[in-house]
Amino acid sequence: MITDKLLRVSEAQAVTTTAVSTNTIDLGVARDMGEGKELFMNFAVGTTFVGGTSIKFEVVSSANANLSSPTVIGSSDAIVTASLAAGKNVAVALNPQIASTGQQYLGARYTVVGTMTAGAVTADIVETVQDGKKFYASGFTVV
Repeated sequence: MITDKLLRVSEAQAVTTTAVSTNTIDLGVARDMGEGKELFMNFAVGTTFVGGTSIKFEVVSSANANLSSPTVIGSSDAIVTASLAAGKNVAVALNPQIASTGQQYLGARYTVVGTMTAGAVTADIVETVQDGKKFYASGFTVV
C-alpha cells in the first residue's frame, strides 16, 4: 500500500465522539483520483480505542470543505471498540462514481456509539490494501 500526503484526510486524529475528518480532498483541483480503478480509504488505528460500544468508518463527500451535509459513498459495518487496538487497519471501498455526486470535497466521518475516552485514526485514500498476513499450510515450502 502506497500512501500520498495529498490523499490523507485524517492524521492521528483523536476520535472520542462522532466527527468528520480534520482534512478534506478538494476534487475541484486537477488531481487523478484513480479514474476507472478501485479505490479504498484505509483507516489505520494509531491509538487503541477505549470506552464506547462501537465505531463506523465512513467515506463521505460534501459540497462544503467542512463536510457539512455529507453524502456517504462507502462505509464499514459498526466495529466493536474492543477490536480496535493500535495497528488495526479497516479498509472501506469507495463508490467508483465519486464525481457523479456533484460534490467537491471528499473526507471521512467517524460515527461513534457510546462515549470513547481514547482512540486515534489516520485515514488515506489508497489503490491497494495490504493486510500483511499471509498464511500457508503446515509443511508447505514457499520458493
